[in-house]
Amino acid sequence: MAAPATHTTPEEPRSPWLRGGFVLAAAFIGFVTVVAGAVIYTSDPSDRNDALTASQPSGGRHSDRSSPAPSTGERCPKLADNRQDVPTAAPQGVTWTLFRAVALPTSEESGPAVTGQDVARCYARTPVGALLASSQISVRHVAADDWRKVTRAQTIGAGRDAYIAGRTKAEKESPTDSDGGTHGQIAGFRFVTYDDSIAVIQTVWRFPDGRMQAATTTVLWQDGDWLLEYPAAPAAPTPVSSLAGYAEWGGV
Repeated sequence: MAAPATHTTPEEPRSPWLRGGFVLAAAFIGFVTVVAGAVIYTSDPSDRNDALTASQPSGGRHSDRSSPAPSTGERCPKLADNRQDVPTAAPQGVTWTLFRAVALPTSEESGPAVTGQDVARCYARTPVGALLASSQISVRHVAADDWRKVTRAQTIGAGRDAYIAGRTKAEKESPTDSDGGTHGQIAGFRFVTYDDSIAVIQTVWRFPDGRMQAATTTVLWQDGDWLLEYPAAPAAPTPVSSLAGYAEWGGV
């Protein structure tokens, strides 16, 4: 069942959340993007793979985590959530806010405790905190105006620097903002594994035409907060036909 009594409120966008010419990471976290008149998300997986130009984090302990995220220098406040039971249903007390047209979850007990423009940080060291961090950072490091700041501060792994370099190059080659496109929304989740140092989570994204796909992300506890893993060889998302086996969860 979806989280009860939740409300989605807008954050005022300063510019389109994804610029023309860069589409890969968006496709991987469940967004549909129209760039230069072409629909990147297609019904043919091979066409979609050909359109991708960078990568999105995925689960797995085998990934190289040699690229640490820089510390913000600011300690996180203590959060009330200390529950270590892995949720199998929508967490209580979650509200949803639109960030670049994508609904993202927030909890007073579990985080993010600190939100400043593009960066939302400071999550509880709990399963719900990991779930919120995975959802927030996955979207923000792609959609934020200052996506480099989010990526450098809140992701870790061997694929991070290549993502920054590839996207920077793509934006220089196609500097004009794209104002077209529609976005997928979070529809459900399930935990693959969890301990207080690592969480592997599958998130289902639903598209406006009803299609859904599941993407696996890993968050790691480091320097007092959850960071999103960005491996060198991420796994592609997989189509799903229903939310069977997942906890239904979403803000729109």
